[in-house]
Amino acid sequence: MPPAAASPAASPNAVPTRPLVIGLSLSPTWVRAAAWRRPDSRIEEAFGLDFSVDAARRAEAAHLDFVFKPDALTLDPTVLATALGFATLDPTVLLSAVASHTERIGLISTASATFAPPYLVAREIQSLDRVSRGRAGLNVVMSLGGQENFGLAQMPPSDERFTAAHAWLDDVRALWSSFPGEALVLDREAGRFADVERIRALPDLPGRPRGPLDVPGHPGARIPILQAGGSPAGKDFAAQHADAVFAAAATQASAAGQREDLRGRAEAHGRSPGGVRLLSGLSMFLARTRDEAFALHAESIDGSDLPQSLVGLSRLVGIDLAALPLDEPIPAALAAGLAREEAPVSAIAALIDAGITPRALTRHPEGAASLHWTIIGTPADAVAQIVARARAGAMDGFIALPSGSWESLALFLDEVVPALVDEGLFRERYETATLAGHLGIGPVPAVDSVS
Repeated sequence: MPPAAASPAASPNAVPTRPLVIGLSLSPTWVRAAAWRRPDSRIEEAFGLDFSVDAARRAEAAHLDFVFKPDALTLDPTVLATALGFATLDPTVLLSAVASHTERIGLISTASATFAPPYLVAREIQSLDRVSRGRAGLNVVMSLGGQENFGLAQMPPSDERFTAAHAWLDDVRALWSSFPGEALVLDREAGRFADVERIRALPDLPGRPRGPLDVPGHPGARIPILQAGGSPAGKDFAAQHADAVFAAAATQASAAGQREDLRGRAEAHGRSPGGVRLLSGLSMFLARTRDEAFALHAESIDGSDLPQSLVGLSRLVGIDLAALPLDEPIPAALAAGLAREEAPVSAIAALIDAGITPRALTRHPEGAASLHWTIIGTPADAVAQIVARARAGAMDGFIALPSGSWESLALFLDEVVPALVDEGLFRERYETATLAGHLGIGPVPAVDSVS
């Protein structure tokens, strides 16, 4: 078996100035593809509560910043013939239940700025923040599909979706501020429930929510914003609004380039370059030995998953890869019109230019189904590569996507995270009780909805 891939050289003295941000995806990557067929997968519990609660509790024991639940709002039933695909519980409902079984870890839900009404999202996330005592976060996405579930014949153009998303998030934030937690007085003797002067409606604008929200905010901490998306419009949206970006960055060079670009965009919008952090998605196939880890990876991407991988890649690049011969080079002419300004697409276009086949593309780090940084090896291999990327200044943290087995999740939390503590890259214990506190971000002034 080949050894785990070595990381690019990094200066051993380049220590990040603040701890890494580390989250765990509660989308159960450890049972995706063929991994659900393992006897220890617990796949029967995938749509129950204990499955996610166990993972969240273990993440909290490792003092991770947050657990994160992605969402898609669409389902391809054909995928379910052989794998879990993207069948899932509603993220905010799930995290509300997880909140009652945890105490400190952050809870980041996902909402679509394309389809979900801002009042509904503001109410749900502020409710989650209230019941979790300040631990909620919001991952804002511009949906790539699912229009059939919202009465639309086709998706709005990308530029329209991003333009609308700016106003959408302005409205959500304004609604959060419309009923601040500090407005609650609860003076029994005086019979004064709330200071109504602090509860206010939004400007009366056509087609926009009026408010105020009917649930008070959690006093003293704001709700952090996460964003996922690699297009120029997505990066610019994140640079203006987000506290962190969930990035697909399969290589260290890609991660470093995206981080530099994001910091420059933030500064151009009048923000501190460090105000928005790049969190690489990190898919890990971990085992006690490298041979076992590579076997785990091979088992998880067996032939039953090839069609699903090709469908995902086809959707990303806009080429029907499933219609091409699996073991013949993808015609370079097909890559001529690809959106090469988007980091993942650019990397795949380069592989097509070099003559890669569809089958080989699904197994290449840049073309893996997740399009994320992938480590195959032992916990020590994972630590070495994470340390190298962190000390090279190529990321501000990562969102863990343990893959292949429950053991991969356990090894990450039980061995990789403590080793990062020993390296001085992560906290030894929680010092705050809110997600904003974990991320080191303070409150913001109340905002009004703007046109």
